[in-house]
Amino acid sequence: MRIALGIQYDGAAFCGWQAQPHGKTVQDRLEHALAEFARVPLHTTVAGRTDTGVHGLGQVVHFDTDLEREVFSWVRGTNAFLPPTVSVQWAKPMPDTFHARFSAFERTYYYALYVHPVRSPMLAGRAGWIHTPLDDDAMRAAAAHLIGEHDFSSFRSSECQSKTPVKHLYQIDVRRAGHFIHFRFRANAFLHHMVRNLMGCLVAVGRGRYPADWLADVLAGRDRNLAAPTFMADGLYLAHVGYPAEFAVPPAQLGSVPWSSVWADLDPQS
Repeated sequence: MRIALGIQYDGAAFCGWQAQPHGKTVQDRLEHALAEFARVPLHTTVAGRTDTGVHGLGQVVHFDTDLEREVFSWVRGTNAFLPPTVSVQWAKPMPDTFHARFSAFERTYYYALYVHPVRSPMLAGRAGWIHTPLDDDAMRAAAAHLIGEHDFSSFRSSECQSKTPVKHLYQIDVRRAGHFIHFRFRANAFLHHMVRNLMGCLVAVGRGRYPADWLADVLAGRDRNLAAPTFMADGLYLAHVGYPAEFAVPPAQLGSVPWSSVWADLDPQS
């Protein structure tokens, strides 16, 4: 039997998603909790591996098991062995044709950026911060150069294991709400550090360091050295993973962070 789980986690508490020998990753804690509940080892496959400090609102995993359990018991039972920084949100039996990673046709990330002369300790690990004003319109104009199917080599990390740098970026949305500027990135898939590298470039344009069309040159150059430094992970959230309707994957519990309401007209809130 194949079971899919919806997972939320505070990325600030972990060294990324992927299991490591030191055991301080989300996958390590989740698989430990599953093993404690099921009394047998269970290996999870994830929709998208997130970096250290990156949060998960709508992460999806699957695993295979011969155990017969009431579906919601996978939620209650696994959560009983998880720390407060990780939670299983839902469980659903899936056909063998479902694959958490390869069945997904799109991913959506949010970035929450606090723009204020003084940092707030209440937002530490929850939102990015910059002390200088940013030009929203310039960032939107710069983002427009990135939409479409492109070689995003200028925005991938040297450790990226993706077979191809070509991805289809469907949308970048930029919205201001009080002292926050919110960003929404939607693509078929992302390269390692891609969103954070895009953020670094957009912020550089927003600060007036480069014109909006500079980003077109960075994209065309296919050289990581042309782009701005990688932006901080604090405000980055994997919000949603899109699957074909036939799998009826439950929506992410986006309302668990207050600024997700900024995108309520674009993403279903639950």
